[in-house]
Amino acid sequence: MFSQPGKRSLFAASVTAIVLAAAAVFGAPPGGGAAAAQSASVDQASGTQTPYAYLPVVERALPTPTATPVPPASWALVGSMSAARSDHTATLLTGGPDAGDVLVAGGNDADLNPQASAELYDPATKTWSPVGSLSTARVGHTATLLTGGPDAGDVLVAGGDDVNGKALASAELYDQATKTWSPVGSLTAARAGHTATLLASGPDSGCVLVAGGDDVSDNALASAELYDPATKTWSPVGSLSTARAGHTATLLTSGSNSGDVLVAGGADSNDTALAGAELYDPATKTWSPARSLGTARYNHTATLLVSGKVLVAGGEDSEEEEVANAEQYDPTSNTWSPAGSLSTARFDHIAALLLSGQVLVAGGESGGFFAAIDSAELYDPASNTWSPTVGMTTARSHQTATLLASGQVLVAGGIDPNGNAFASAELYTP
Repeated sequence: MFSQPGKRSLFAASVTAIVLAAAAVFGAPPGGGAAAAQSASVDQASGTQTPYAYLPVVERALPTPTATPVPPASWALVGSMSAARSDHTATLLTGGPDAGDVLVAGGNDADLNPQASAELYDPATKTWSPVGSLSTARVGHTATLLTGGPDAGDVLVAGGDDVNGKALASAELYDQATKTWSPVGSLTAARAGHTATLLASGPDSGCVLVAGGDDVSDNALASAELYDPATKTWSPVGSLSTARAGHTATLLTSGSNSGDVLVAGGADSNDTALAGAELYDPATKTWSPARSLGTARYNHTATLLVSGKVLVAGGEDSEEEEVANAEQYDPTSNTWSPAGSLSTARFDHIAALLLSGQVLVAGGESGGFFAAIDSAELYDPASNTWSPTVGMTTARSHQTATLLASGQVLVAGGIDPNGNAFASAELYTP
């Protein structure tokens, strides 16, 4: 279920032999000067004349090739947020005066209590600055960048748990122009640990689909609803076939189901991990079963690959044990297939699609409650394999990850191995 605390020769030194005089002058061997000249050579491996050269040579080093060496991947700390936080949201802004900045909002504070504060990360200066406060402190909420309607470019924050651990129905908008927050109606059902997906096709293109989550009694929900930016209203939109929280939702971009939303995994009200998956069709506003995952899991990650397939990795099983395997969903065939295994089983980690098309997975918990780790690894879709990359500077779980325009990944906040939320942030440079 929704998890929150309390829950990677020079060969250029080739040399050349230059014939400086005629064989007649220097005493060429039998066979004539031309033959001798042709036999003159340099052993490229040792940089010395071969025994067959009868003519004197002068060695001259050729220019070194100009290929630019690729620096190794690295992590580097980049300031700290103004507040410690975990289970918060991070949204890359794409329009307005702060385009390219990252908006971080809410989450648990250093004492693991929900907070209302928000702040912006500026990649140009690598600094953080406060930017107002949510009207309601919350954790386990969602944040979605709107692309249509009068509020295009603004960020919709919905649901989450309040300071009493109860699911919220309230929602609010962050206005980039004024850097302020304002309430924007209420969901039809209070929920936390749900998903929010911006639709890109059908009659509701630009609307936000919210699905599942835990209710005020910590029971998993099957209900789903739509937020319409044009009217700033919420309305029910069918129900999942299975109530779930701690699941993932991915907008598909290929196959016959392009534009549909794939919901996968999660946990039911008994914290039993689910393998089931289903599809939401924006054209008909209906849900239908999809092929099930090979491994039941929740608190995993789902990443849309360049190919249009969806990579699901890690998570927890019904015994609250971390999962190492990964699998791919193919929208064209509606099937799942193995995608290797992580070198370290983990859950509550982050996953980010890099500009190279590889997927970075980092941090999370492994080996026990609040057992945050710093290890990171890369998934290569071309070879369907995982390989280690340099680990983070700090072990953390329950953090956020945002791909910046530079191709770097900003990882912010999270929980350390002692179970404490902290404010540090770091950049991964591939």
